[in-house]
Amino acid sequence: MDSSPDRIANPWGERTPYAPGDPWPVRTDLHLADGVAQEDVERWVPSASILHSNGDAMDIAVRGGRIVGVRGRAADRVNRGRLGPKDLYGWQANHAPDRLTRPLVRENGRLVETDWDTAMDRVVSRTRTLLDERGPGSVGFYTSGQLFLEEYYTLSVLAHAGVRTNHLDGNTRLCTATAAEALKESFGSDGQPGSYEDIDHADTLALFGHNMAETQTVLWMRVLDRLEGSDPPRLLCVDPRYTPVARRADVHLAPRPGTNVALLNALLHEIIRTGRVDRAYLDAHTVGYDELAAGVERCTPRWAAEICGVPAAEIERAADLLGDAKRLTSTVLQGVYQSHQASAAAVQVNNLHLIRGMLGRPGCGLMQMNGQPTAQNTRECGADGDLPGFRNWQNDQHVTELAEIWNVEPDGIPHYGPPTHAMQMFRYAEQGSLRMLWISGTNPAVSLPELGRIRSVLAQERLFVVVQDLFLTETAQLADVVLPAATWGEKTGTFTNADRTVHLSEKAVEPPGEARADLDIFLDFAARMDFRDKDGGPLIPWRDPQGAFAAWQRCSAGRPCDYTGLSYDKLRDGGIQWPCTEDAPDGTARLYTDGFDHAHPDRCESYGKDMVTGATVTPVEYRSLNPDGKAVIKAAEYLPPHEDASPQYPLQLITGRTVHHFHTRTKTGRAPELNAAAPDVWAEISPAEAAAQGLAAGDLVQVTTPRGAIRARLRTVAIRDGVVFVPFHYGYWDTPEGHRPPDGRPGRAANETTVTDWDPLSKQPLFKTAAARVTLVARRGTPQPQDTDDARTGSTA
Repeated sequence: MDSSPDRIANPWGERTPYAPGDPWPVRTDLHLADGVAQEDVERWVPSASILHSNGDAMDIAVRGGRIVGVRGRAADRVNRGRLGPKDLYGWQANHAPDRLTRPLVRENGRLVETDWDTAMDRVVSRTRTLLDERGPGSVGFYTSGQLFLEEYYTLSVLAHAGVRTNHLDGNTRLCTATAAEALKESFGSDGQPGSYEDIDHADTLALFGHNMAETQTVLWMRVLDRLEGSDPPRLLCVDPRYTPVARRADVHLAPRPGTNVALLNALLHEIIRTGRVDRAYLDAHTVGYDELAAGVERCTPRWAAEICGVPAAEIERAADLLGDAKRLTSTVLQGVYQSHQASAAAVQVNNLHLIRGMLGRPGCGLMQMNGQPTAQNTRECGADGDLPGFRNWQNDQHVTELAEIWNVEPDGIPHYGPPTHAMQMFRYAEQGSLRMLWISGTNPAVSLPELGRIRSVLAQERLFVVVQDLFLTETAQLADVVLPAATWGEKTGTFTNADRTVHLSEKAVEPPGEARADLDIFLDFAARMDFRDKDGGPLIPWRDPQGAFAAWQRCSAGRPCDYTGLSYDKLRDGGIQWPCTEDAPDGTARLYTDGFDHAHPDRCESYGKDMVTGATVTPVEYRSLNPDGKAVIKAAEYLPPHEDASPQYPLQLITGRTVHHFHTRTKTGRAPELNAAAPDVWAEISPAEAAAQGLAAGDLVQVTTPRGAIRARLRTVAIRDGVVFVPFHYGYWDTPEGHRPPDGRPGRAANETTVTDWDPLSKQPLFKTAAARVTLVARRGTPQPQDTDDARTGSTA
């Protein structure tokens, strides 16, 4: 057992090497509060991580009605007992003294405590008034990637069939909307094809814009253990920064931000040119290969080298690595998803696997990764605005089927056009057509781009803002009603990780004060609104998590994400991958082992979109292209970024994460070890870039873009010349100003500077395409450990 004496300095713990095809050895990680020994623990309650997307299974230690630590679950398929730093220390946020314990309402410009009836009466009254006077389009819901499946499904029903609004989305729009879009474009449906166990079998690993070492620390432990074992896999890293992944890579490509499509087209070009494609697989299972081959014919490594700033010889080496693989596993994350041509680039990674026939077999894994612990559930349940169960809003039969499940009329479910994405909802609020926004479990006043604009939207008097959260976040401080929510460990529900593994998280302790589970809040709202089905019965008849789960099982039946074979009792023994059915009672390790049934025109979640404009493909066009339901190979032409470096703004700004924090630090910033490891924002540039500008590590600098500016301590690190990196976690809740920069001066939230722009297909904001400059504010004073490169492990691009 690893008792984890210091998992800040060593986030990945001790190695347990293993050979290809062998099971990953067990290593049980444990962290308990000071003064608490294992024999002091009264109960161990099963759960999984809520602070990243890996789905690390753990047991919550309870003593005296309080959480006092966590222990990895050795038998679980995801982590085999291991926990990362955020797992080990993040639970302490539950006990933070500034937890919200009573509802708040705005009176005379100030938020004051009140009772639940008063708060909910205001919410219900405003909802009814707006529905009567302005209709469903005046109400919107913006949720999270951190609630439970049962809560998302309940929200989806009340929004789609109760309020009947098309304005419903999650902050998964910021992190994994492109993952979902890329899967739909290539395979007709969301759902990760691969499994974490593919790492156990792969001879080649390719990580595209994915600093797994920090975003999924336990999955990186699995990779490290393979790399330290016999016959290790070869590793390709594509990232403009020299991350921990890059340091272990056989080939590291560091392209200019915004040029991923050019690079991927060159890799496809080389694999096709050298004849390393699986023609039998292509003929049997795909459409569109000839168009791809023609589209990349001119995309030579030399051509891409000019665009990407990567040596042509290195592109050729990477193509050899991919083309010679017998068992290729690839992962993709924010370095692709939050950059220019996001969906087009992610689809090209799918194409790499399709042309090589690398799907559906052990070691041939493809994972368009998630960034949040329950992002997959947001998408499955329709809390991202799509129809639940991966149903197609353009397919009338799918709408009718859903209406039968909910016992409503089909025209009562909005499907007149695509769901409204988050960025468009804020634009509607800015313009005045959206008058109420209910925000649950997310903090857009720090996480959305161009924060000055977002704050002004949320502060409008005509916009009624409801915030449901644990703390008085930067967003909550701008709300009209604040509802105190329970969190992980304080409620029961299920959630699904990035390789489709479903875990049960059981209630371990009571929430503080009057805080309520998100499910209870949504059910209370639905009851007060008196939402009814077409026969006059309650639209939402369930009253607890088990009832919500049973309702979801009925909704998922026969769909790609089929949960009908699962149960709470079954999940108490460990995580299980969907689809789990009577025919597959132990779950399904890999999708697409024998074709692409989900891509059939009658079953597919989406008919696809144009790779340049994002225009929706019609049902007739899709049936003509893909009548038999095969994987669709889609070519994409490289287009220059909308905003690029210039003499005034000579650098390219990219934002990302650090190993110690999650999103806007509402939890990790309240965990002492995590906060001490990374207490404040910083900026990274290369030593050559710093020398050219007369800057040195530790200087206080200002990072400026056409939108705004922030100030941060400078770190000189291994990163592409011409690029500046800033972690996006830091807002203002722990500063005297509370929710904004001081007196209009430069702040510390990276999104003060990012651009209001999004991918045309996935509508995911582009956080990695801003033009910027870095200037000196003050020379370094007394050296601080957090200001030096030695204090860091690296941060994801």
